[in-house]
Amino acid sequence: MTGEETIVAISTPPGRGGLGVVRLSGARAIAITTSLIQFPKLPLETQRATLGTFTEPNSGRALDQAVVTCYRAPHSYTTEDLVEISCHGSPIVLRHLVECCLAAGARAAEPGEFTLRAFLNGRIDLTQAEAIRDLIESHTLYQARVAAQQLEGSLSRHLKPHKQTLLHLIAKMEAGIDFAEDDVAVIAWQEILSQLDRISGDLQKLVQGYEYGRIVREGLTLAIVGRPNVGKSSLFNRLLNEERAIVTPIPGTTRDLVTETANLGGIPLRFVDTAGIRAAVDDVERIGVERSFAAIADSDLRLLVVDASTPWTEDDSRLLDKLRPLGALLVALNKSDLASHPSWTHATRGRSFVSAFTTGTATPSSESAGSQKENCEAEATPPQIVHTSALTSDGISELKEKILALAAPSRDLGVEGEFITNLRHQQLLKASLEGLAKARRAAGEHVHHEMLLLDLYDALRPLDLITGATYADDVLDIIFKTFCVGK
Repeated sequence: MTGEETIVAISTPPGRGGLGVVRLSGARAIAITTSLIQFPKLPLETQRATLGTFTEPNSGRALDQAVVTCYRAPHSYTTEDLVEISCHGSPIVLRHLVECCLAAGARAAEPGEFTLRAFLNGRIDLTQAEAIRDLIESHTLYQARVAAQQLEGSLSRHLKPHKQTLLHLIAKMEAGIDFAEDDVAVIAWQEILSQLDRISGDLQKLVQGYEYGRIVREGLTLAIVGRPNVGKSSLFNRLLNEERAIVTPIPGTTRDLVTETANLGGIPLRFVDTAGIRAAVDDVERIGVERSFAAIADSDLRLLVVDASTPWTEDDSRLLDKLRPLGALLVALNKSDLASHPSWTHATRGRSFVSAFTTGTATPSSESAGSQKENCEAEATPPQIVHTSALTSDGISELKEKILALAAPSRDLGVEGEFITNLRHQQLLKASLEGLAKARRAAGEHVHHEMLLLDLYDALRPLDLITGATYADDVLDIIFKTFCVGK
C-alpha cells in the first residue's frame, strides 16, 4: 500500500472522556492537520508533541486545544506519514474534527485499516497483527502479557529457525538437481531425517499447547449446580469476592441464571449461578431449571455443591448421574462450618467421593447406591471434592486452586513461544506437520529429491501463512551464497 490515500478515524473508544484521539495516515496527513490546527510555528517536529488550536475552517473560531504528535515515513506505525491529534474527549468535537479532515481530502478508515497498512508495508507480520487484536481484547493481565509477547514477534521468532532449516534443505536439493555439473554435494538421507524430526518435534509441542492457549485467549465457563438452599449463590459470591447473587434462607431464591466473569490465575472464568435443581413448584421455577440444564450442558466445567450438614439425597444422586458424563466436574461439600452429617464423616474418611457412594455409606437407599456403582464402573476418574464454607470462606482458596488445575492443567507452560492461542495457527501447524510426515516417509524410502521437494514445500507453505511469505529469491540467495555456484 502506497499511502497515497490519507485515512482518518477516531482511535479512542466511543463515549465521553478526558481525552480523545483522531489519527490520520497517508501522504496528506500532515498537510490536512496543519490546515485545521493552528500552531505557533511550522513545520511540525517529528515525534514531538506540539500544542495547537483546532479552529473552524471557514470562520477561524477556536473549538478546542489539541496536542499533535507527528511521525514521518517510514518511522511510524504504518510506515507512512502519520499524525495523532489529542483533543478533549467530547464526541461532538471529535466527530467534527473527523468531518473536517474528510472535507480536506481524507477518507474514513475501514475497520483495522491502520494495522492492515502496517502489515502490508512490512512493519508487522501477520501474527503480530493478530496479537494486537488479542491485546486490545484482553480481560486479564496474563492475557495481555501473552499477547504482548506475540506482538513482539515471539511466535515468528520461534518458527523462523525451522523455516530456515526447511529453506536450507530445499536449497541443497534444488542445487543438487539444477547445478549437478558444479559438483554440489548431495545431502545425506540421515541428515534429512534428523532435521525433519527436530522440526516436527518442536511444532508438535506448539500444537499440543494450543488447548491451553485457547483457554488463555477465550476463557472458560463454570456452572455452579446443586439442589436449592445448599449454598450455591453464597459460594458464587465468595468466588467472585462480591455480593453478586441474592442469598436468602428461602429455597428456590435463584430462579434465573446469574453470570459474572472473574480473573482466576490469569484466565477469564465465567461463573454461572444456576437455579436450584428440584421439581419445580411453578412455571417460573420450571423455566429457571430448564435454563440451568442448558447452561450446565454448555459449560466447560461444572461444580456440584452439596450440603454436608444433611445426608446425601436421591436428588443429589440424580444430579451426579447427569453431570458426570458431561465432562470436568468438581464437588464442593459446603457448609463445613456446621456439624457434618454422620454419613459424610464416615463416607469421606480416607476414601474418594465416588468410592464412598459406591459402598452406599452416603446414600439413603441401596437402589441409589447400586446406580452410583454402575456409573463408577463407567467413569475411570472420580470427581475431586473440596470441603468449603461460604459463610467463613474456609476451603475457598483450595477450591479456586482445584478449579484452576482442572481448567488449565498445562498452565506451567512458559509464555514466549511455548504455546499458541489462535486456531488458525494450530490448523496451519498441523498442515505443516502433515507435509513433514510425508517428507519423512519419502526420505526413509529414498525417494528422488524432486518428489521429496514437493513434500518440503507442502510443509513450508503453512509456515509462510503464519510468519510471512517465502519467495523464490530467498531460495536462490541461499543456493548462491551458501554453495558459491559458478565459482
